[in-house]
Amino acid sequence: MSRRCELLGTGVMSGNQISHSNRKTRRRFLPNLRTVSFKSETLGTDVTLKVTAASIRTVNKYGNIDNFLVNCRNAKLTESAQKLRLKIKKKLIKLGKLEEVKIVKEKKAVKKA
Repeated sequence: MSRRCELLGTGVMSGNQISHSNRKTRRRFLPNLRTVSFKSETLGTDVTLKVTAASIRTVNKYGNIDNFLVNCRNAKLTESAQKLRLKIKKKLIKLGKLEEVKIVKEKKAVKKA
């Protein structure tokens, strides 16, 4: 099993470990993965995914997994998340509730000094 987030695809990164004497050796930075079960209100089931802690915080920011997937760009998601997003969107269109879930982001006004 690869160490990769099933929602956003965050994976292992590499870099240098720098000692006190400033020697540099290669090392791996592993993502903070957690196995979490999200409740999908639209599908009426629990969705169990292996996701990073940052992804969990982002899902909580949007309220639930349904809102997150509908409002997230398709290019950011992994293939399995894109399939789940499509299922949720089809169900929301069938129920006629797609507009309630979409979040419109307004751009902040830039102050000129």
